[in-house]
Amino acid sequence: MAKIKLTKTELKAQTDALKRFQRFLPMLQLKKQQLQSEIAGITAKAEQVGAKERAERAALDRWVGLFATDESLVEGLVKVKNVKTGTANIAGVAIPTFESIETEVKEIDLWATPAWVDDAIAATTRILALQSERAVFEEQRRLVTIELQTTSQRVNLFEKVKIPECKEAIRVIKIAIGDEQTAAVTRGKIAKGRAPKEDAA
Repeated sequence: MAKIKLTKTELKAQTDALKRFQRFLPMLQLKKQQLQSEIAGITAKAEQVGAKERAERAALDRWVGLFATDESLVEGLVKVKNVKTGTANIAGVAIPTFESIETEVKEIDLWATPAWVDDAIAATTRILALQSERAVFEEQRRLVTIELQTTSQRVNLFEKVKIPECKEAIRVIKIAIGDEQTAAVTRGKIAKGRAPKEDAA
């Protein structure tokens, strides 16, 4: 604890600081709970998207045999050109939100390629969209986790350092002021006790 002045002014400053910390602490604790809840929600959504992606991949298994006949048909068939995102706010944290993807489909000769290639393009596009959505959820979780760490550090600082320091400073100052007042009263009594003797002399 830093050196404190044993004065009434310092006592007021420490009391005001204690009140401020005690007022902010519940808000920080509430924010911490909210962030923890949001992380759990984001994780659940990411897992749902992951499950959809796995289901799409399982559905694609029927195409695998067809792909094997001419791999050049599907190689780089669909690419993600751009991921469109928006923004949202979670407990003061700006996070990206998934909107859609723009894809680039490899130019193919529709007359020279089998009909299933269209279905393969659609399925691949859906998988790429789900992958992109999952990546956005991962970024959301990363950003909210950083904020949670910062908030947890502040909660610990207030709970374990600042509030106990203020309480200890207030205790020490009150004792010092009390001792000073007692000493002043004692000095006053002594001075009062001496005064008549001096007059009599």
